[in-house]
Amino acid sequence: MTDQFALTDDQLAIQEMARRFTADAITPFAAQWDEEHSFPLDTIKAAAELGFASIYVSEESGGIGLGRLDAALIMEAMAYGCPTTSAFISIHNMASWMIDRFGGDEIKGRYLPELVTMDKIASYCLTEPGSGSDAAALRTTARLEGDHYVVNGTKQFISGGGVSDIYVTMVRTGDASPKGISCLVIDKGTPGLSFGAPERKLGWNASPTAQVIFENVKVPVANRVGAEGDGFRFAMAGLDGGRLNIGACSLGGAQRCLDEAIKYAKDRSQFGQPIADFQNTQFQLADMATELEAARALLYLAAAKVTSNAPDKTRFSAMAKRFATDTGSSVVDRALQVFGGYGYLKDYPIERFWRDLRVHRILEGTNEVMKLIIGRDLLRQ
Repeated sequence: MTDQFALTDDQLAIQEMARRFTADAITPFAAQWDEEHSFPLDTIKAAAELGFASIYVSEESGGIGLGRLDAALIMEAMAYGCPTTSAFISIHNMASWMIDRFGGDEIKGRYLPELVTMDKIASYCLTEPGSGSDAAALRTTARLEGDHYVVNGTKQFISGGGVSDIYVTMVRTGDASPKGISCLVIDKGTPGLSFGAPERKLGWNASPTAQVIFENVKVPVANRVGAEGDGFRFAMAGLDGGRLNIGACSLGGAQRCLDEAIKYAKDRSQFGQPIADFQNTQFQLADMATELEAARALLYLAAAKVTSNAPDKTRFSAMAKRFATDTGSSVVDRALQVFGGYGYLKDYPIERFWRDLRVHRILEGTNEVMKLIIGRDLLRQ
């Protein structure tokens, strides 16, 4: 039975490569990126050289064609250094995969070569000011006029907004139902496309977030991914993987904070002994480690289900996302407590992870929506 729960040699090699890259290129600089609100484009492009910009893009399209567990291992490893950077790379992967998985040969040929190398960066545009959890209520319209669509509307909370080159955008081409939604690939620099001011955020300071605004933007019909009306289905399929990745980012960030807390507990003395000698500290660390392993096991199981296209993959993705992001936040919070007042200072990395991981419980579908998905699926049986 043990083999079923062990990573393969290939997966261990991928994990090790991602960990080495993180230790060299991400961890030493992450605090500075956060402090200066700087977007580490060079680092992100260096990740693309390892294939991390196209993890589950097919080999025919120039990607590395791996499974969702491999992707989770990479995201988890990079988040150990900076969850924000890892999550940004995840979003680029999701957008590229949607073009590869659902686009025709022509659109794939036009966009994927530069996305695979990250010579161009992609954002995913679903959320709007008035439709967050109720994603199917989106109001951005695309009116067909001959050989192009005319797009009007606003997207909200878009990672990479204003910086990315390509926007994989969900638009309404038909009626008010999910069947009325289509997917268009829209290039930065298209007349009428503009961006809001960068949002001022609690965390995720190392990647830009902004509104993406469409005012009579002309988009060729050739830039539609798949058929008209299939956009919402594509968006939801993309989110299964996105949810695993954001859960993996929480695991990586929480693991880092647990490791830092263990080290600190051994070094910090109170009442004449290291705080690691106190049973309370040991119990706290034991709970943190146990919950983190449980979340990791569920996430890896869900990733295997998405790769094998299991019928219950969406429920398991939702379960894993909910559990990993809640657990990640909770572990980081308790790590901060182990550090005491020092945990609240920017001299230590804990407060940055505390800020960065908090949003994971909201994006890629709030954890309340995850419970809705799980509950509905259970009752459907």
